[in-house]
Amino acid sequence: MIWSLIKVAIFISLATALALGASYLQDTPGEVRIAFGTREISLTPLVFVIGALVSFMAFWIVLKLAGFLVAILRFLRGDKTAISRFWDKRREQRGYRALADGMVALASGEGQVAVAKAAKAEKLLAKPELTRLISAQAAEMAGNRAQAIEIYKELLGHDRTRFVGVRGLMQAKLDEGDTGTALKLAEKAFALKPRHNETLDTLFSLQSRMQDWAGARKTLLAKSRAKLLPKDVATRRDAVLSVADAMAAHADGNAPKAREAAIFANRNAPSLVPAAVLAAQVYASEKTPKHAVRVLKKAWSANPHPDLAAAFAALEPGETPQARITRFQPLLKLRPDHGETALLETELHLAAEDFPAARRALGDLPETAPTGRSLALMAAIARGEGAPEEVIRSWLARAVSAQRSEMWVCSACHSAQALWAPACDNCEGFDTLSWELPMQGEAPGLADAMLPLIERPEPEALEEAAVSDSDEDEATDTPGLEDKRDETQS
Repeated sequence: MIWSLIKVAIFISLATALALGASYLQDTPGEVRIAFGTREISLTPLVFVIGALVSFMAFWIVLKLAGFLVAILRFLRGDKTAISRFWDKRREQRGYRALADGMVALASGEGQVAVAKAAKAEKLLAKPELTRLISAQAAEMAGNRAQAIEIYKELLGHDRTRFVGVRGLMQAKLDEGDTGTALKLAEKAFALKPRHNETLDTLFSLQSRMQDWAGARKTLLAKSRAKLLPKDVATRRDAVLSVADAMAAHADGNAPKAREAAIFANRNAPSLVPAAVLAAQVYASEKTPKHAVRVLKKAWSANPHPDLAAAFAALEPGETPQARITRFQPLLKLRPDHGETALLETELHLAAEDFPAARRALGDLPETAPTGRSLALMAAIARGEGAPEEVIRSWLARAVSAQRSEMWVCSACHSAQALWAPACDNCEGFDTLSWELPMQGEAPGLADAMLPLIERPEPEALEEAAVSDSDEDEATDTPGLEDKRDETQS
């Protein structure tokens, strides 16, 4: 409707401009003289312009007639396709013009116009590989998904357009949420064009979503060989996939496969915490603790993490707290200025009930980095030193309302989760999790990542204790409450 109004407005504007131009030329004084030989012709400006236009039109007609006569002469000389080629050329020009108009309409968001132009181009050109794709995209834009799917299916019958058809059907299934069929179509598209970057990304994403770790590793290898991914990124992602593969194999009871995948992942990415933990567990089960210690130390040097400390503690589960402090000294010396080192050393001294040493190890973290974990540790130190209850409750109250400690945070959607996974639980982004403080908008609370090195109350118990203490204080300070209790009991 809008396009029709625009065309009417353009026609009226052109007619008005022509009428004004003719009126201006009619009122213009003077004349145009054309002299050739001994003859001279005098024309008014309006007649001269009309004559020029007619001359150009006649010249164009003569050129077309000349071309047609040449085609006839070629036909008479034995070229049987000369006349048909002459008309096909004009037909082809009109078809390409319609195709170009359809592409412009498609880019402008005019789905119905694009559908009409694509249909016209298909009639004139008879080249479905050029026109069907625009027809399908125009049908999708116009909201006719069924027609688009039919066109994509027709494209499967031509070698030149088969990949386009498979890709279009794959995208349609993705929009419908049919990931199983989309995965099969992505595999077909990969077989047709194994170096197509978008297809590789889609296939990798679907395989990761379906937890097909072996298939995802093959896709990653293909992308790396096609030089569509930096080598270091490919190595890191391969390690992440190996960790996921090892976890799945361990859950299935396939110990040899889990061992191989875990060691491979740690070898490719020594700083990847889950890979180091898995590799250490493998070496510990094989009675080679020296290898486990070496793996954990290397990972701690690059990225101190509570899971690494927990795995290091699990190597000697029955040792005394003092023996554990001695055994942990080489690990603590690797990154002495890191906050995780201070928290770990504090927990070790708390387990040994050496509260002054725990306070020295914690330092000023409760003030410089007041997270739920550091403040909860400070509350434990205060309780161990025999501080007044109001002091302990003050630390607990600050711990409850403080920002969460480090968690696995997605770099794409910024959501936080307690456990590591190959992909984000929220946005399904692959290898987007990093160990860092969550955003301020995250719900506050005590940290869940405190190491299982000491016996401590759970965060919920601490919160309930703080709430119950505050309720008791309010009950004591409220006048008349004791009388009401006595009346109720009587």
